[in-house]
Amino acid sequence: MSALIQRLRALVPSREQLAANPWLRGLAPYLADPKLWHWSRRGVAMGVAIGLFIGFLIPLAQILLAAAVAVFLRANVAVAAAGTLVTNPLTVPPIYYAAYHLGAWATGASPTAAISLADPTSIGANLGAIGIPLFAGLAIAASFAAVASYLLISQVWIWRVSTKRRSARP
Repeated sequence: MSALIQRLRALVPSREQLAANPWLRGLAPYLADPKLWHWSRRGVAMGVAIGLFIGFLIPLAQILLAAAVAVFLRANVAVAAAGTLVTNPLTVPPIYYAAYHLGAWATGASPTAAISLADPTSIGANLGAIGIPLFAGLAIAASFAAVASYLLISQVWIWRVSTKRRSARP
């Protein structure tokens, strides 16, 4: 388990990398706070939740928004920034396709079968028809992913700490 955590820490951007980002210069004074970089149960769980929520819901400037929200909510900034990587060029098409169908089901709209997600002109021409179900589906998925990840990480963290404490006792 510790090897997995070490690999995850290696993937997370450092304080220096984020501070050097020209988009994050306005947050530089706030990014110096060591509490925003500490690996604590609440900070990591909140960071992942923020990253997933923004990663699903906001298509642009995700890392900047995740860092700003993490500073505001006192979560781990690096984990929040890394959490936005859930959406990338490989995952966006299936996520948006599933979110559209989820949103169509939630809003009661009929899914438009004629829209080909592989054809950008079809999507652009039918944006009005797919916009509300897509946004509703993304909002539902973002909320669910954020809450579920926060609860799961918190519970796994508590379980891991209690297991370590039990094994450390003589």
